[in-house]
Amino acid sequence: MTIAVDALLEGLIDYAGLFPPAGEDMRRALENYASYAQGPDRRALGRFIVPIARLAELEDQAGDLMPRGKRADPWRLSVLVAEDIAAAVEEMSLFNRAHASGSRQGRAVIDVVEMKAPSPDDIGYQRRELPPEITAYFEIPLSGDLPGLLSAISDLQVRAKVRTGGVTPDAFPPADKLTEFILACRSAGAAFKATAGLHHPVRADYRLTYEPESPKGLMYGFLNVFLAAALVYSGEGEDICRGVLEESDPSAFTFDDSGIRWRDKIATAVQITAARSAFAIAFGSCSFREPVDELAALTRNARSTTK
Repeated sequence: MTIAVDALLEGLIDYAGLFPPAGEDMRRALENYASYAQGPDRRALGRFIVPIARLAELEDQAGDLMPRGKRADPWRLSVLVAEDIAAAVEEMSLFNRAHASGSRQGRAVIDVVEMKAPSPDDIGYQRRELPPEITAYFEIPLSGDLPGLLSAISDLQVRAKVRTGGVTPDAFPPADKLTEFILACRSAGAAFKATAGLHHPVRADYRLTYEPESPKGLMYGFLNVFLAAALVYSGEGEDICRGVLEESDPSAFTFDDSGIRWRDKIATAVQITAARSAFAIAFGSCSFREPVDELAALTRNARSTTK
């Protein structure tokens, strides 16, 4: 890996193994997360994503897997909340107290909450219900009033969430809509995360689930999305953003310590680090190994063809 690729991968993948198409049971997903957190690619691992309705199940199943000791780094969790925010806040507070430093039950902390918000008023109401130490992401509709929604997100110092795919072809937004979202986030000064359909580095037709006879669909690559975001964050505009999002030729991307290139455009390691820390934060994926291993293979192939 290069410095620039390391900057791209740092904490990039929030593990959503409980969700389709993987749909692991709780114990298997937690065992996977524990393994990834100790593995050689742990720098790429972000939070474990769990619905609030399954938080008690997680606590029951993870007792022997969570880190222990005052100096142990806690697992970081992102909780999905759909309704009854006040009750969810109370449950999360109890969880955090039970798994704080010195806990005999293992170290973990809920520091992110993800919700849906179709209007600015929804964003404001839900934010007021959350404690200030919680980072909130609001999934907003790409068909909605993006400037208004993202203005509210920026004003309230929360973050946006965009759905980039799913298990059916119609779940993937068109490139012009995703381009509009990224540019609107930059204009509003709003950070974002993405979710769904980003298992692979480069845009192409892939099977939509892990079933052997699953239909295929055109899926975005996470490299497309996050490199486009890094270039926009460093000053590039609509044409470059859309061009990177729509790129399906792996050889159009090259990698070295100076940066990651798409054709004649480069995002330097410094620019990628800046964009990842303040703008394009992470993506949720039901697979961790698939995106990490495929990006490693892509960078190896790119280096071998340039020798």
